[in-house]
Amino acid sequence: MSTPGVRSLSASTLSGLLILGVTGCGTADARQGDGSDKKITVYSGRSESLVKPVLEDFQEASGITVEVRYGDTAQMAAQLQEEGGRSPADAFLAQDAGALGAVAERGLFARLPDEVLDKAAAAYRDDGGEWVGVTGRVRTMVYNVDQVPRADLPGSVFELTEPKWKGKVGIAPTNGSFQAFVTAMRVEYGDARTEEFLTGLKANDAQIREGNAPIVADVDAGRLASGLVNHYYVYELAKEEGTGVDDLEARNHFFPNGDIGSLVNVSGVGVLEKAGDDPDVRAFVDYLLGTGAQTYFAEQTYEYPLVAGIATAPGLPSLSSLNSPDIDLNDLDDLETTVEMINDSGLV
Repeated sequence: MSTPGVRSLSASTLSGLLILGVTGCGTADARQGDGSDKKITVYSGRSESLVKPVLEDFQEASGITVEVRYGDTAQMAAQLQEEGGRSPADAFLAQDAGALGAVAERGLFARLPDEVLDKAAAAYRDDGGEWVGVTGRVRTMVYNVDQVPRADLPGSVFELTEPKWKGKVGIAPTNGSFQAFVTAMRVEYGDARTEEFLTGLKANDAQIREGNAPIVADVDAGRLASGLVNHYYVYELAKEEGTGVDDLEARNHFFPNGDIGSLVNVSGVGVLEKAGDDPDVRAFVDYLLGTGAQTYFAEQTYEYPLVAGIATAPGLPSLSSLNSPDIDLNDLDDLETTVEMINDSGLV
């Protein structure tokens, strides 16, 4: 994943956090009378390049030390399930709703307070209140404008198994966002059709990459005609190259008519049961849903803010304007079967 520009949060934002009570008194190794020990452990399925600036700003504003373990979202979810109540984690910052749902399904999360949950629309939080979305991201097809005429863009992601797309589609089958998309396909169309799609990609010589960023870079350079990614990687590449997104050879194609290829998913956070009453962890969750962090994700990583009143990045279509599939993110919790199906298809 590419590294977005790092922008420190404003002094006014930090001041606001202090007023809201993110800070506290006492040392980092002694629990305070309010239950604070000024230290939390976060398992992050989001890459360090994306979230480290936010975590550093939170530490500076709050005085709370954040110990982070980074890893693939699916692997982190599996680790939490294996560790159970023995886990040192206080919070899980995940790349997609499916991983959060898988952990919630094991009963490992505490219920979040209503005032936290209400910061995000109902579509972007757990029905049982055990996780809440932090940012929105849309699945899209990135394509090279010189190799794929607009008239040839597919109306459905299922068309990518047709002969005309043989060897022309890049995917990242081990990436959490791809796995969540496949899980959504299973929910909407069933396992049989999803298996047919996956084996069709394999038979059609889908080009395998380690992540979304390499797919977008290869599409822009003409090494790939197209690929399945999240929407914001095109914007990140433009920022890296110091140009406008319309000056790239790589462009986003949002599948129309509620196609599963334009799934809207979320990154989100859940709090482990043992940390449900920890004020430091609550401060962390409040921070992620606060103006400073939401603005950072909108302006620096080009994701969709999920808290009302925060503007999206210039040039991004609004979430309400996208004809995305009506998928309940709470149904994306069967990550294990999805991973098995991807492996069995030969894509990994």
